[in-house]
Amino acid sequence: MRYIQSKREQEKPAAAELIEQKLSSNIQANRQALTLLLNGCSDAVVKDFYFGRNSHLQGLVLYFDGLADRNEVENNLLRPLLLEINMVDREVWKPDCHDVFSLLSERIISLADLKMVDSLEGIIHHICSGDTVFLFDGSSRGLAAGTRSWQSRSVQTPENELVIFGPKEGFVETLRYNTALVRRRLKSSQLKIENLVLGRISKTDVAFMYIEGISPPDLVEEVRQRLNRIDIDGVLDVNYLEEFIMDEKATIFSQAEHSEKPDRVCAHLLEGRVCLMVDGSPMALIAPVSFPQFWISPEDYYVHYVPATLFRLLRFISFWLALTLPSLYVATISYHHEMIPTDLFLTIAATRQGVPFPAFVEALLLEFTFEMLREAGLRLPRAVGPAVSIVGALIIGDAAVRAGLVSTPMVVVIAATGIASFIAPAYNAAIIIRIARFGFLAAAATLGFLGIMVAFILMLVRMASLSSFGLPFLSPVAPFNRSQLSDIFMRRPWFKMEKRPFMDGMENTIRQNPGPKGGPDS
Repeated sequence: MRYIQSKREQEKPAAAELIEQKLSSNIQANRQALTLLLNGCSDAVVKDFYFGRNSHLQGLVLYFDGLADRNEVENNLLRPLLLEINMVDREVWKPDCHDVFSLLSERIISLADLKMVDSLEGIIHHICSGDTVFLFDGSSRGLAAGTRSWQSRSVQTPENELVIFGPKEGFVETLRYNTALVRRRLKSSQLKIENLVLGRISKTDVAFMYIEGISPPDLVEEVRQRLNRIDIDGVLDVNYLEEFIMDEKATIFSQAEHSEKPDRVCAHLLEGRVCLMVDGSPMALIAPVSFPQFWISPEDYYVHYVPATLFRLLRFISFWLALTLPSLYVATISYHHEMIPTDLFLTIAATRQGVPFPAFVEALLLEFTFEMLREAGLRLPRAVGPAVSIVGALIIGDAAVRAGLVSTPMVVVIAATGIASFIAPAYNAAIIIRIARFGFLAAAATLGFLGIMVAFILMLVRMASLSSFGLPFLSPVAPFNRSQLSDIFMRRPWFKMEKRPFMDGMENTIRQNPGPKGGPDS
């Protein structure tokens, strides 16, 4: 066993050096090098074949079974090479010929996606991506054909961003499907999609999208530079990128928005933002964003602006309730009895008789229990998850009240807080509330209302110090921008949205020209 392990350790650096080499004109040397690199890869297909008149030319085909479409390889690649090549002049296939790839791409192989590779690293990258690579004896170049066809989830309704009105398509785990969903809605050559490969081992495809002429050039260049500085062995989800490229990393406040809705991504692109997608992740990363935008639902723009404004105001009110309601109750019960009406105070005092814990410990226990039930409902199978969370909350709450561990008003407060926290359209915004709520609870138990005000001021100072690619995190509230504030707390009518949300360096801020916007003639 030790001998085998030491032998493998000796082979690893040799393989690492080998992958950086260029292709040789000797096909046997290439085959030996690829065999060493693919040693232990049972799903790798490495097959020799002979073609040309009298089968005098030797070739090598490589692909990974399951990633490449085998029918496409056999019908559109091998069949033309083995049969139709007989109609081509034999002199064309001399080893010193430099036009072999033009002949293959123009007259033999019918696939449109053909690329030239000249290194072993390029071959490994292409076949790991689902392409098929052909090597020919006498040539130091290979031909990579696009044959990617692996099983993927079909386009379905998003699970985390449910809407009543508007599109119901959601991203999937295949990157090219996701970019196609965006391109389908923005049919313009101004939509730029740059492809990057990140991860030394994973070689993950990453798409960087923006609209040329709208997105600030400085923002696009800054995102590009931050992505190029990422050096990690693997990128498996878009959240990897967020932690690398964000301005401030030691904070609970997310400085980018996640979305699995193509229409939401398109709306942000039209406002000058950029979007990142990772192959294998159904989520898109949007930047820059400000904190008030986390409370704007995409459905706001698919209904009339009057109810949309009321619903948006309800969300902002729910945000403050979810953040401060338990701390306000604890501060009132512990320090500020005079603020409670006498009849209500007597009722609360009667329900708290026999409860062995102070209000802070009582709220803390219920909050922890509620968070555990929420996580259990998310992790359990979909068929039983909601039932367990709802029934568990009812049974545990009733049993805790009957046992005298908590009071009935505290159960009502925690339940109302949980309902208010569910209204957040963005999941990462709800996470901020869930974490910050415990800090407000501790402050209320220590100093009452004064502690809540201190915690609130500290949170505002921290949020005001953050930025997302130069955009202030509290924009347009701080710094104050009256023109942009009208589409934050209220939903501005479409016929009033003449300009895009302003960002520094944006080249085109005009969304629509002023003047009549349809309707009957005046």
